[in-house]
Amino acid sequence: MRIIGIDPGSLRTGYGIIESDARGELRHVAHGCLNVAGRPFLERIGAIYRDLAQVLAEHRPDTAAIEQVFMARNADSALKLGQARGAALVALLEAGLPVEEYTALQIKKASVGAGHADKAQVQSMVRWLLHLDENPQADAADALACAICHAHHARTQQRWQAAGHV
Repeated sequence: MRIIGIDPGSLRTGYGIIESDARGELRHVAHGCLNVAGRPFLERIGAIYRDLAQVLAEHRPDTAAIEQVFMARNADSALKLGQARGAALVALLEAGLPVEEYTALQIKKASVGAGHADKAQVQSMVRWLLHLDENPQADAADALACAICHAHHARTQQRWQAAGHV
């Protein structure tokens, strides 16, 4: 299963693509940041949608995971972040992908083992889990962690179904 994880942001939206096999082994495919800073806000929203649609067309994931937004510095920041997240969601949904949402706490717990891990811990653990040569940029690491979280949740769900618990 090929999974894209998204860490939405109104200045930088991170993405990370991994594959998870039937044994739960993870393999890095790609990661990066859609850096839209320095543009007027509406142009940034359009760029997030278009750039993410291009990533989706290139890598053809089977499913998507996106971080839920739960806090922001102020109301204006929260609205902008929500709109950036909406642009990413539209790109994912238009690509026909099933989308799962996870909180930052769930993502950190599944990828690092501690729900209150800091950015450096997430970067290091993502590097270790995916056998990368260096730490990915923070937004990309968060997106890869989101994809890892989804891979773990999907595998657990498959085991529960196989055992007849669902």
